[in-house]
Amino acid sequence: MTATDDAAAPPLDVLVAGGGYVGLALALALKRGAPSLDIAVVDPAPQGAAARDGRASAIASAAREMLAALGVWQVLEPIAQPVEDMIVTDSRTRDPVRPVFLTFSREEGSAAPFAHMVPNGALVAALSDAADQAGVTRISGCGVTDFETGTAFQRVTLTDGSVRRARLLVAADGARSRLRALAGIQTVGWGYGQSGIVVTVKHERPHHGRAEEHFLPAGPFAILPLPDNRSSLVWTERTEAAERLVAGDSFTFAIELERRFGHHLGAITAEGTPRAYPLGLMIARRFVGPRFALCGDSAHAIHPVAGQGLNLGFKDAAALAESVVEAARLGSDPGSAEALARYERWRRFDTVQMGMVTDGLNRLFSNDNPALRIMRDVGLGLVDRLPTLKRRFIGAAAEADPAAPRLLRGEAI
Repeated sequence: MTATDDAAAPPLDVLVAGGGYVGLALALALKRGAPSLDIAVVDPAPQGAAARDGRASAIASAAREMLAALGVWQVLEPIAQPVEDMIVTDSRTRDPVRPVFLTFSREEGSAAPFAHMVPNGALVAALSDAADQAGVTRISGCGVTDFETGTAFQRVTLTDGSVRRARLLVAADGARSRLRALAGIQTVGWGYGQSGIVVTVKHERPHHGRAEEHFLPAGPFAILPLPDNRSSLVWTERTEAAERLVAGDSFTFAIELERRFGHHLGAITAEGTPRAYPLGLMIARRFVGPRFALCGDSAHAIHPVAGQGLNLGFKDAAALAESVVEAARLGSDPGSAEALARYERWRRFDTVQMGMVTDGLNRLFSNDNPALRIMRDVGLGLVDRLPTLKRRFIGAAAEADPAAPRLLRGEAI
């Protein structure tokens, strides 16, 4: 719909800036939890543009429970690929054999798969349809240029010059969040000098739902299963090398891809155009401000070594939705300082913890130091021989904590 100047109209309860999966999940959760709330999503991209994203993401069990509680997983499950088991290797690119140091199987964890691989486009489309059906207002093709914080609401100026008022403004506009900068919220973090090459590969033989994480000197090379003898790759390289690979000819790219992928799934072919994304750690110093909250990548960006980026964003959405909905049920302001403080307490420690874990893993494995190689391989081997410890690793990566927001435990707010 086209935005109009509603400065004289009653303010929205929540205005979400960003129409990706986190922004849409938050808006849907708010509307499902408290249908009387007036929720709007502002997205500078035309409606439906994000649904054309050709990448895929790993949905951990807690995020799957959330999507099921929101009525979205039922749409996605038929096209999702379960991750049944996983192997971890540590080697050099030139090594003829890659010994497996760590394995995870479903039997060692729970009855459910560790995760499901879901196309990003399908995920956004399902959330978008559910948000529309729930009554979320959509303002597409329009972004936020500025906002002014008042006592009772935010006065938000959109790119078309119109004005919206909202009791709470949520920035879900990505790692380079304009709204975070406008709010004066600083970040802490650093680059890794690495980029992640993302591409889908077609192969001759079935993967049987197996995910592979190959730790190579330049960084992890992850092979994640997709339906129809296809896999999604997250291939970490030094930034200069990654840029040369994606900008070069397809023949050279195919040779380098085969060196890392191997021949265990037969002949392979890259589908579509590979893209490289700079990698780094970024965590906002604050997640909230007066009538303002950061959610998803606007609050944090971590290394993809553990595949937790999307799942962290869904945790943010679940926590913020529950904090706001419970405040509204008590007759409090959706943008109250108390509700936002609860959200920040809920999410900041977990985010910092996950950021440090992924940072440590990347530093430990993205090198060819002989001493470190021996230490980490011994450590992986020990974990592989201790079923209790393996189950703990699986649970920490996939399952919701008992104190987690209700949606992550499959419960309605």
